[in-house]
Order: sequence, then structure tokens, then C-alpha cells
Amino acid sequence: MDRVFTVEEARALLPEIQRHADELITVLADLAELAAALRDDLPSPLGGLAEAKALEARMHELLGWFGSVGVEVKGFAPLLVDFPSELDGVPVLLCWLEGEPELGWYHRPEYGFVGRRPLTC
Repeated sequence: MDRVFTVEEARALLPEIQRHADELITVLADLAELAAALRDDLPSPLGGLAEAKALEARMHELLGWFGSVGVEVKGFAPLLVDFPSELDGVPVLLCWLEGEPELGWYHRPEYGFVGRRPLTC
């Protein structure tokens, strides 16, 4: 864990996370659709191989952005983002799942998503 977020810092970053998440979700959907069309040798309104490569490049840029601000993308469908943190001196991951309106969950790293608990602060 390079960066450790307070709950307040993570919540302050969440609107920017959500904007980038929205774009990443769109890029992933477009890439899946275009890849299927290319695989099946069908025309696509999304373009062809060049556009698929551009979508792949944008996906990598977006994933790099998440890492550059210190958060981890843990899943794609739905999008799952973790913020390294500490609660009461214990390492935890503040956890945001696509579609959630706010940052309201955490889990200990060793328990993973199944160990999610609601934040009380």
C-alpha cells in the first residue's frame, strides 16, 4: 500500500472516481461489442481493428489513472474499486462498487469482498 486514505479523503475523491469509472465502463462495453464483431467478421458502427486498438489504449490509460491516484480496481463487472486505508490502526480497504451512490463499505484485505462491512463514520 503506497497511499493510505482517510475515509474523508476517499469520499472527497469519489466524484472523480465515478467520472473515470463511467468512462471505463463505456470503454469496456464498446470494446466487448467491437471485439465480438471483429471475431465474427461482422460490421460494427463502432469501427474496426483501429478503433478496437484505440479503445484498448484508452482502457489502459484509465486503469493507469486509478493506480496513479492510489486506488485499486479489483473487478470489472461490476466495477469494484478499493482505497487502501486504516480503521482503528487496522489495515482495511474502503470499498466502492459501481452503482453505489457513496463510499459506505470496507473490508480487511485478507477477507476480500465477502468480508464487506458498512462504514460507521
